[in-house]
Amino acid sequence: MGKFEEVNWGFLATGLIADWMANDLKGIPGQKIVAVGSRTIENANRFGDKYNIKNRHGSYEALVADPEVDAIYIASLHPWHVDHVLLALNAGKHVLCEKPFAMNADEAKLMVDKAREKKLLLVEAMWTRFLPHIRQLRKILAAKTIGEIIYVQADHGQWFVEDPKFRLFAPELGGGALLDLGIYPVSFTYMVLGKPKTISAVSKKAFTGVDGNTSALFTYDNDAIAMINTTVLALTANTAVINGRLGRIEIDTTFYRPTSFKLIMNDGQVTEYPKNYPGSHDGLGLREEVVEFGNLLRAGKTESDEMPLDETVSIMQTLDEIRNQIGLKHDFKR
Repeated sequence: MGKFEEVNWGFLATGLIADWMANDLKGIPGQKIVAVGSRTIENANRFGDKYNIKNRHGSYEALVADPEVDAIYIASLHPWHVDHVLLALNAGKHVLCEKPFAMNADEAKLMVDKAREKKLLLVEAMWTRFLPHIRQLRKILAAKTIGEIIYVQADHGQWFVEDPKFRLFAPELGGGALLDLGIYPVSFTYMVLGKPKTISAVSKKAFTGVDGNTSALFTYDNDAIAMINTTVLALTANTAVINGRLGRIEIDTTFYRPTSFKLIMNDGQVTEYPKNYPGSHDGLGLREEVVEFGNLLRAGKTESDEMPLDETVSIMQTLDEIRNQIGLKHDFKR
């Protein structure tokens, strides 16, 4: 069997996103979860029993030292991403790190620099980039079908019970709408228009002081404008629209998951692109980024063309600027 014909994964942390990923990877050729690490052996055993994982580790240090592991999937909360990514890279493991990639751009750059120094594959787990409808959409944009892009709109809003211990409301856990939910529309606008020239942000706080409802207006050198909104206080439409001079692309709910979209030209011609994504647990689509990760490993690549590391850092810089403008502070302690 060739090198990385089957990618042997170690899961770092055992929370909800790790459950989603483990479910999505069931039966996917070329992917195998061989190890799991948690802060306690009890959690590692629970997760290992649930997903039939052979190697269980009661510390992250033991996980990254596991000789059977090729790559580490970082599923911990984002205040600890920098520590856990550096731990894995220093152990010689390739890394897929959940988003938000870090707490700020300085941390993100530390992670990227270490991966480049070690010549290891590091990818931000912005799974939306690798979904079939997004890849199709990028082809339409590359063909200039809708002409020069004038305006982009994207939102991500969810409603949560107001529990101060819940991570999205907890300042010490990096809570708030911006980093956890806002990363999706911000990353989407980056994919379409690149880095904004100017950023203007406004926000209303949630009851714990984290951002509860945040909007940002981006402008670009080509005079395009983008509007993003994110909130933890309401379930929004979770759609996205790209408006060009010749037509527009409307992405249905939920734009960052496998879904459908329409190409609507100015002359009224409509082309439907229905959702076509069989076989994934709950339709989440997390498997695509992992399949791509395996392809990159087999090709000897150290980063993804669809989610480049410099873009990951630049996105964190934009999130930093929004956070500075709205006065969002996180009192996290590692």
